[in-house]
Amino acid sequence: MSALKAPNRPPASLSFLGPRQNFLGLDLPFCDLEKAKFAVVPVAFERTTSYMKGTKNGPNKLLEASRQVEFYDEELRREIAQAYGVATVPVLKPKPNAESKEFLLKTSAVVRELAQAGKFVATVGGEHTVTFAPVNAFKDLHKDLSILYIDAHADLRDRYEGTPWNHACALRRSIEACQSVGGKARTSLVAIRNLDIEEARYIQDNSNLALFTAHDHRSLASSIARIVDHLGEHVYISVDLDGLDPSIMPGVGTPQPGGLLWYETLDLLKEVFKKRKVVGVDLMELAPIKGQVVSEFTAAKLLYRIFGYAARGAE
Repeated sequence: MSALKAPNRPPASLSFLGPRQNFLGLDLPFCDLEKAKFAVVPVAFERTTSYMKGTKNGPNKLLEASRQVEFYDEELRREIAQAYGVATVPVLKPKPNAESKEFLLKTSAVVRELAQAGKFVATVGGEHTVTFAPVNAFKDLHKDLSILYIDAHADLRDRYEGTPWNHACALRRSIEACQSVGGKARTSLVAIRNLDIEEARYIQDNSNLALFTAHDHRSLASSIARIVDHLGEHVYISVDLDGLDPSIMPGVGTPQPGGLLWYETLDLLKEVFKKRKVVGVDLMELAPIKGQVVSEFTAAKLLYRIFGYAARGAE
């Protein structure tokens, strides 16, 4: 199942990128925002990364790499982009003096407008703080919203380095956003392999959270059913790319050994799309490495495959 819907006319205030700039480098009419069922929202936001910098460059590098992705998907055996269309809005960037929360709320408004127009929205970052924005949009549309959170880190700190709007607080703020409208924010945390004791206690004290650490779930295949079962009907998927193993995804802000590999990641995502109504996704924390392109290309191919799963689930 999927929450993919027939597109409606998008707000006139939103524009879209043309063939040499958009995701996949699509020509018209396949990149037309009015006609496309998929929408990519690139967000070049980086203010609190605490190790490797460069996540603000992630969206543009992902878009650039995506133009090397073949339209024909060898797993799904079709050209998803030509069948459904993928539009890309211009990259969102905060003004130098803008408050982080103010910018995130503006980003949330863009995602909400696209979702209300019937688009399946993928937000591309940027540091993981950005995830609050799309979650804040979707919790208004789905009061029972739950979250699949793939990450090396729990991101459940209340504050970090002096601010509640830190990448280490991304999931905490997202859960609070869902709970602010009466939601339970049922969340499966997957591939976690770096958290502090207060985050561990927070998880233990909140039954809406299910922790699937990389250490305890080294064979993800045997855990997928439990991961999905914990989630509610409507699911938002957030992928911090450091949730993947650095052997296939080295270009991230805070790499950790022992993450998910390519095919087990796909197996998990396929099952979620099959068993739940996925309403939106994000890919965060891409920090491109100069002289390498594997990370941005892998992220671009992953996003295209996710669109394919969403399309197949809606048919």
